[in-house]
Amino acid sequence: MPPRCCAARWNAMRAQGCAITIGALHSTRWASATFIGAQHRLTLDAPDDAALAHWLGALPEVELTLRGHLVADAMVTAIARSDGRAEATIEVLTVEA
Repeated sequence: MPPRCCAARWNAMRAQGCAITIGALHSTRWASATFIGAQHRLTLDAPDDAALAHWLGALPEVELTLRGHLVADAMVTAIARSDGRAEATIEVLTVEA
């Protein structure tokens, strides 16, 4: 199951017919003088196809609506491709509203 910060995008991805597997997930809480939130890093494995490329390419521009949270940033930080598969590392920064 993806973190709450990504659930809407995972549902959209599945609707596009892109099958993914979450390989690793690490979340770290953080706070500044004015904000509280979390940094999420996840690794996913999926077929290296057009649906994945479209989903990964659109990820930084998608506005995610989460009750009580704001996705401040979402980006693909690495992609490794081999034998028709892709392993992508995604970092997401969330802020509590």
